[in-house]
Amino acid sequence: MTNTPFHPGTHLLIDHYDGQHLNDAAQLEAILRAAAKTAGAAVLKTSFHPFPDRAGVTGFVLLAESHISIHTWPEHGFAAIDIFMCGACDPHVAAKYLEQVLAPKRVEITQAKRGAF
Repeated sequence: MTNTPFHPGTHLLIDHYDGQHLNDAAQLEAILRAAAKTAGAAVLKTSFHPFPDRAGVTGFVLLAESHISIHTWPEHGFAAIDIFMCGACDPHVAAKYLEQVLAPKRVEITQAKRGAF
């Protein structure tokens, strides 16, 4: 065993404020799939659910390298996004893609290196 720390993945918790497509499950699925592809990840499965009365969307993209998820509150102009990727994929590339396409007015990102051993 080496003394070099090993981090199996990077986890990003992202808050988007006043972005676009907060109520469109089909559009969000396409966007999150594209973000995964842009970051070099392989999509295994997706599941997206729109809530009635324009109350937002929850969605999940299962990746061979982990996941991307989103939950939106359009009535507050807010989206909570979670990106966890391991291997050669870069979650920052996916985050940048989401920022460009969803066009939030403000973004806050918290990063964690998972499993340092």
